[in-house]
Amino acid sequence: EVSLVESGGGSVQAGGSLILSCKVSITGYDFADHEVGWYRQAPGHECDLVATIRRDRTTYYDSSVKGRYTITRDNNKNMLYLRIDNLKAEDTANYRCAAEGRTSVGGWGKCRPIFGYWGQGTQVTVSS
Repeated sequence: EVSLVESGGGSVQAGGSLILSCKVSITGYDFADHEVGWYRQAPGHECDLVATIRRDRTTYYDSSVKGRYTITRDNNKNMLYLRIDNLKAEDTANYRCAAEGRTSVGGWGKCRPIFGYWGQGTQVTVSS
Protein backbone atom coordinates (compact mmCIF):
# COMPACT_ATOMS: atom_id res chain seq x y z
CA GLU A 1 0.00 0.00 0.00
CA VAL A 2 1.24 3.47 -0.89
CA SER A 3 0.05 6.63 0.83
CA LEU A 4 1.59 10.09 0.86
CA VAL A 5 -0.72 12.60 2.47
CA GLU A 6 0.07 16.29 2.58
CA SER A 7 -1.40 18.84 4.95
CA GLY A 8 -0.86 22.38 6.11
CA GLY A 9 -1.84 24.31 3.03
CA GLY A 10 -4.37 27.12 2.96
CA SER A 11 -4.85 30.79 2.27
CA VAL A 12 -2.17 32.95 3.86
CA GLN A 13 -1.02 36.53 3.81
CA ALA A 14 2.12 37.56 2.03
CA GLY A 15 5.05 37.89 4.39
CA GLY A 16 3.88 35.14 6.67
CA SER A 17 5.16 31.61 7.17
CA LEU A 18 3.71 28.19 6.59
CA ILE A 19 4.73 24.62 7.37
CA LEU A 20 3.57 21.87 5.07
CA SER A 21 3.60 18.29 6.32
CA CYS A 22 3.54 14.94 4.58
CA LYS A 23 2.91 11.53 6.11
CA VAL A 24 4.54 8.77 4.10
CA SER A 25 3.22 5.24 4.41
CA ILE A 26 4.55 2.68 1.94
CA THR A 27 4.43 -1.00 2.71
CA GLY A 28 7.90 -2.53 2.90
CA TYR A 29 9.61 0.85 2.40
CA ASP A 30 12.27 2.16 4.76
CA PHE A 31 11.51 5.88 4.82
CA ALA A 32 14.79 6.72 6.57
CA ASP A 33 16.77 5.07 3.80
CA HIS A 34 15.40 7.17 0.94
CA GLU A 35 15.48 10.66 -0.47
CA VAL A 36 12.21 12.55 -0.24
CA GLY A 37 11.16 15.92 -1.52
CA TRP A 38 8.56 18.47 -2.55
CA TYR A 39 7.24 19.55 -5.93
CA ARG A 40 5.03 22.50 -6.63
CA GLN A 41 2.84 23.45 -9.56
CA ALA A 42 1.54 26.95 -9.92
CA PRO A 43 -1.49 27.71 -12.09
CA GLY A 44 -0.49 27.82 -15.72
CA HIS A 45 3.05 26.69 -14.98
CA GLU A 46 4.98 23.46 -15.22
CA CYS A 47 5.94 21.49 -12.13
CA ASP A 48 9.06 22.42 -10.21
CA LEU A 49 11.10 20.28 -7.88
CA VAL A 50 11.65 22.76 -5.08
CA ALA A 51 13.51 20.76 -2.43
CA THR A 52 14.75 17.32 -1.48
CA ILE A 53 16.38 15.83 1.60
CA ARG A 54 18.56 12.76 1.39
CA ARG A 55 19.02 9.94 3.86
CA ASP A 56 22.08 11.72 5.30
CA ARG A 57 19.92 14.86 5.64
CA THR A 58 21.83 16.82 3.02
CA THR A 59 19.45 18.99 1.07
CA TYR A 60 18.77 20.34 -2.39
CA TYR A 61 16.86 23.54 -3.10
CA ASP A 62 15.80 25.07 -6.37
CA SER A 63 17.59 28.39 -6.75
CA SER A 64 14.26 30.24 -6.78
CA VAL A 65 13.44 29.17 -3.21
CA LYS A 66 16.82 29.16 -1.48
CA GLY A 67 16.77 31.10 1.74
CA ARG A 68 12.99 30.96 2.18
CA TYR A 69 12.21 27.24 2.01
CA THR A 70 13.45 24.71 4.57
CA ILE A 71 12.95 21.00 4.15
CA THR A 72 13.20 18.65 7.12
CA ARG A 73 12.27 15.10 7.97
CA ASP A 74 11.36 13.04 11.02
CA ASN A 75 12.34 9.46 10.33
CA ASN A 76 10.72 8.20 13.54
CA LYS A 77 7.33 9.38 12.29
CA ASN A 78 7.83 8.93 8.52
CA MET A 79 7.10 12.62 8.15
CA LEU A 80 8.40 15.19 5.72
CA TYR A 81 8.08 18.94 6.21
CA LEU A 82 8.50 22.09 4.18
CA ARG A 83 8.66 25.44 5.89
CA ILE A 84 8.09 28.48 3.72
CA ASP A 85 9.05 31.88 5.12
CA ASN A 86 8.32 35.35 3.80
CA LEU A 87 5.53 34.03 1.63
CA LYS A 88 5.08 35.69 -1.75
CA ALA A 89 2.36 35.63 -4.33
CA GLU A 90 4.55 33.44 -6.54
CA ASP A 91 4.48 30.73 -3.85
CA THR A 92 0.84 30.14 -4.72
CA ALA A 93 0.77 26.57 -5.96
CA ASN A 94 -0.18 22.98 -5.28
CA TYR A 95 2.59 21.40 -3.24
CA ARG A 96 3.10 17.68 -3.59
CA CYS A 97 5.44 15.53 -1.53
CA ALA A 98 7.32 12.70 -3.15
CA ALA A 99 9.61 9.82 -2.31
CA GLU A 100 12.20 8.12 -4.46
CA GLY A 101 11.64 4.56 -5.55
CA ARG A 102 12.56 1.50 -3.54
CA THR A 103 15.77 0.91 -5.46
CA SER A 104 16.75 4.58 -5.43
CA VAL A 105 17.24 4.68 -9.18
CA GLY A 106 15.70 6.99 -11.74
CA GLY A 107 16.17 10.32 -10.06
CA TRP A 108 13.76 13.20 -9.86
CA GLY A 109 11.71 13.93 -12.93
CA LYS A 110 10.04 17.15 -13.89
CA CYS A 111 6.81 16.48 -12.01
CA ARG A 112 7.48 13.30 -10.07
CA PRO A 113 10.33 11.00 -9.07
CA ILE A 114 11.09 8.41 -11.71
CA PHE A 115 9.92 5.03 -10.35
CA GLY A 116 8.96 6.80 -7.12
CA TYR A 117 5.86 7.83 -5.23
CA TRP A 118 3.92 11.06 -4.74
CA GLY A 119 0.86 12.48 -3.07
CA GLN A 120 -2.10 14.50 -4.29
CA GLY A 121 -0.79 17.73 -2.89
CA THR A 122 -1.94 20.57 -0.69
CA GLN A 123 -2.88 23.98 -2.04
CA VAL A 124 -1.16 27.14 -0.86
CA THR A 125 -2.66 30.46 -1.83
CA VAL A 126 -0.83 33.64 -0.92
CA SER A 127 -2.64 36.94 -0.93
CA SER A 128 -1.15 40.39 -0.62
